[in-house]
Amino acid sequence: MATRTKRSRVAQPGGGGEPDSDPVAGFLSWCGRVGLELSPKVAVSRQGTVAGYGMVTRESVLPGELLFAVPRAALLSPHTCSIRGLLERERDTLQSQSGWVPLLLALLHELQAPASLWSPYFALWPQLDRLEHPMFWPEEERQRLLQGTGVPEAVEKDLANIRSEFYSIVLPFMEAHPDLFGPSVRSLELYHQLVALVMAYSFQEPLEEEEDEKEPNSPLMDYLRMVATRPIPKGQEIFNTYGQMANWQLIHMYGFVEPYPDNTDDTADIQMVTVREAAVRGTKGEAERLRLYERWDFLCKLEMVGEEGAFVIGREEVLTEEELAATLKVLCMPAEEFREFKDRDGWGEDEWEEDRLTVTNIPKLKASWRQLLRDSVLLTLQTYATDLKTEEDVLSNKEAYAKLSWREKQALQVRYGQKMILHQLLELTS
Repeated sequence: MATRTKRSRVAQPGGGGEPDSDPVAGFLSWCGRVGLELSPKVAVSRQGTVAGYGMVTRESVLPGELLFAVPRAALLSPHTCSIRGLLERERDTLQSQSGWVPLLLALLHELQAPASLWSPYFALWPQLDRLEHPMFWPEEERQRLLQGTGVPEAVEKDLANIRSEFYSIVLPFMEAHPDLFGPSVRSLELYHQLVALVMAYSFQEPLEEEEDEKEPNSPLMDYLRMVATRPIPKGQEIFNTYGQMANWQLIHMYGFVEPYPDNTDDTADIQMVTVREAAVRGTKGEAERLRLYERWDFLCKLEMVGEEGAFVIGREEVLTEEELAATLKVLCMPAEEFREFKDRDGWGEDEWEEDRLTVTNIPKLKASWRQLLRDSVLLTLQTYATDLKTEEDVLSNKEAYAKLSWREKQALQVRYGQKMILHQLLELTS
């Protein structure tokens, strides 16, 4: 399994009662009571783990072997919590952009419920006041360390949405049910923390099969199972994969990154409007600029670009290949060709196939395409507060790197990985 996980220091139980002197023993006892099946080949431990509590193999594990199975009744969700009836009745009033309000209300209630079923689980939580998502960094630090990476903008949107959701939906609901939500959980700060926890630790199930395709009483409908995806030697920590995510996404959603060059899924974004700006800078006179904007508007009509979109470039592939190729082609094509192109409302499949855009064929692109792409990369690099050489100097100096704070190290890895991809593009377009 990929090493894409983060576990912080243990939290105190959010529910009633004193903390268990041995949270692991309490948790394992709870697992037995709720029917959670744990393979005898694995153990929950703080020893041999990256941070906090983890799962370590007692014996070697083969691909496909069951690690654990959780009965649905033990899952903490709006459908299993002790206020599930109320949440179901009020479902229409709890609609939100995120779709997370019912789950977050379930968490808020269970955290302070005197006899919550999930108290032993809460005892293994990371300390909520020590979550390292950038949403908890001071704004000045977030802007200074992550400028140009796209993280500050994503966080600002998150914070605005969280605040709006809390004051317009969540707080009024809790105040309407004071017997179920004490004063201690009517807190925007706590709500922020739980949103971050949901971002990092929750999961969504894949869409279920059509009803007529389901087997009656299928065991898969009763349990959620975690299985090994590759051999795991004895004594190793087991990690859950977060999928193919760039470092900026990992730090934004989970509060950690993978040091360069470990994250082979890292990407760099070129904002779509940056390509437009680069093209505009290459025009001469007002008439030419207006013609350029006409082409941009047509690309918008084709849904190839947008004011808030980005072209995503990986180390070995262009993840938004079709959109970037279309944009370079339309913005660079001769005037007569554009008129014909616009008259037939785009191009056919055969024409598109002729203009495949991959990292390997960038040097073979038309000179005008390469120049526009190069100019766009240069504008993107200007959005960072430091250049690549500055990052390389710090990374190559072990003493200087060791003096950085944890956040400075994480942010440096995000910036450096993106800049390496952008500088690769500069070399390919030169």
